[in-house]
Amino acid sequence: MPEAVARMVTLLSALVVALPVGTNLGLLHLLWMLVSGQLLATRGAVIPGLQACGLSPRAVRRAWAALGHGAWRSAGLLTWWQVVVAAEGRWPVHTHGGYHPVAVDVTAFWRPRLQGCATSHYAAAAGRALPAIPVGLIGRVGSVGGQRLARPVAFVRAEGADPRASTHQRLVVRAAVQRCAADEVLACDAGFSLALLQEEGATRFVVRCPKNATFRRRTAPPYQGRGRPPTRGALVRPLPRTYRGRTRPATPPDRIETWVEDGVVLRAEVWTNLVRPDAAPESAGPTLTVVAVHDPRYREPLLLAAPLALSGQVLHALYHDRWAVEQLPLAAKQMLGAARQFVSAPDTCQRLPEIALLAGAILSYAAATAPAIPTGVWDRRPQPTPGRFRRALTRVPFPQDFPLPAQIRVKAAPTAHLPTGFWGQRCRPTRPQEVAA
Repeated sequence: MPEAVARMVTLLSALVVALPVGTNLGLLHLLWMLVSGQLLATRGAVIPGLQACGLSPRAVRRAWAALGHGAWRSAGLLTWWQVVVAAEGRWPVHTHGGYHPVAVDVTAFWRPRLQGCATSHYAAAAGRALPAIPVGLIGRVGSVGGQRLARPVAFVRAEGADPRASTHQRLVVRAAVQRCAADEVLACDAGFSLALLQEEGATRFVVRCPKNATFRRRTAPPYQGRGRPPTRGALVRPLPRTYRGRTRPATPPDRIETWVEDGVVLRAEVWTNLVRPDAAPESAGPTLTVVAVHDPRYREPLLLAAPLALSGQVLHALYHDRWAVEQLPLAAKQMLGAARQFVSAPDTCQRLPEIALLAGAILSYAAATAPAIPTGVWDRRPQPTPGRFRRALTRVPFPQDFPLPAQIRVKAAPTAHLPTGFWGQRCRPTRPQEVAA
């Protein structure tokens, strides 16, 4: 048996072993179908992908049933995945300035032909919101084998009663704040506004701000003796802005920091003791530290804000680790083929994206912790990437002879007394005349 196959089956078995008997075996087959890339070959069709794994018709139906109404939740699987990764001890968490980054993002699985899809997500290529299944991502960031990877902590669904994107973002931030420890910092992109983070009670975060963002000093300037006494602090504009042909200069920074990163000198302009421009006068809330990082490799600077008294280098490193969460949808959609989905049941439409994202995280972790697999004789310097690891699994059907734990087995439940076919799909009659008939 190839080493990559044994490694992957071992990880998947440790993940699903605590689930109920029968469901764990069906979910094991489903996860194998995802990580082996069969969903990519079948262009998003789940049942043909399960058949391509060499499973029997009964095993295919059990895996399909486990996906639709199996006794599992993504929160429980993510908890067990954290236990599996922690037991191996090969994933050290990143630390910057005494804080650990927790990346927050929102991804979407496009469903333009799904009837009755109440949720949507903005598509930059289309320039408008399209029907989709949005999923909020929360993950801790660490390194495995020199690769920066995010370990998912929670997947946040959109609320059915209020499917607006703003409501979903609020739910994601609320869940991230609840799971954030005292030594962790939320790293958010510009999609999460500064006002939203503060309204949801986030006290440790670093967020990217738009280029035209403005702030105010916390304390009002002294009265000059003429006119109305000022009640708000002076306006602070970190970056210059052009409005109606006139250039408004940037506010001079409080201090300037420089450091060397990857052989490039970075410069950070720092402003301290700031508040939002719409904050109440003499607000008692936490003040903000705003940093504009100038990198010669980019045309525009990076503007960050955080309620922490940290240096520009530390804030830049915390936000830079946010990009690790982008690996999860990349591996799930492009590497595993979950970008196309052909399921329509309401709960299955939510479950398949979540299990695909988890499969992408497992594949990335397994590839980073295993020796690099060359594509061919020409691949002299292979890299431990998920694509190479997936190709090694695609050529092998599900290993039926692998010694699975005793808990992972078919549930031996009597079913001979149950109706089958059309009558087995009907609901149980509740009216007396139907029972008599």
